[in-house]
Amino acid sequence: MVDIQTISIVIASGSVVLAAIYYVLQLRHQSKMRQLDITLRVYSTITSKEWCEAWEKVRDRETLDYNSYKEKYGLVELNEVCATMEEVGVLLRKKFIDIDLADDLFIGSVKMVWEKVKPIVEDGRKLSNRPQALRNLEYFYNEVKKREQKLQQTGVKNG
Repeated sequence: MVDIQTISIVIASGSVVLAAIYYVLQLRHQSKMRQLDITLRVYSTITSKEWCEAWEKVRDRETLDYNSYKEKYGLVELNEVCATMEEVGVLLRKKFIDIDLADDLFIGSVKMVWEKVKPIVEDGRKLSNRPQALRNLEYFYNEVKKREQKLQQTGVKNG
């Protein structure tokens, strides 16, 4: 025969297990909500009129060395575009967002930006003696390239 003490131990144990399961589910939910919040904030930046104008200018300009680019165009738009992608690179590196989300958000434009600004950035790194400048933008680019290779190997289309 089962006594009251055994029943209360079983109920208490079951309550602890249910509480642990609930806590894990809450953590997952909070993580998804954090990613959603980050995504919406970044998306509101990259859809702003100012950012889009800066993006178009950077996209359409010729690739030059750092000093020539600075003299010809200034660095305002370049800094705006690169800083946003640098921010996403930081979020990606710190695992606040994943590469699928980051790449989908920018629809592959990080590749075009990095390939266009790479000579400017590398020259700027040397001139300023800051070899880590925009390292997270470069990290973002490298992760996108890895993702593309992985998708090609599995036969999944990107986008």
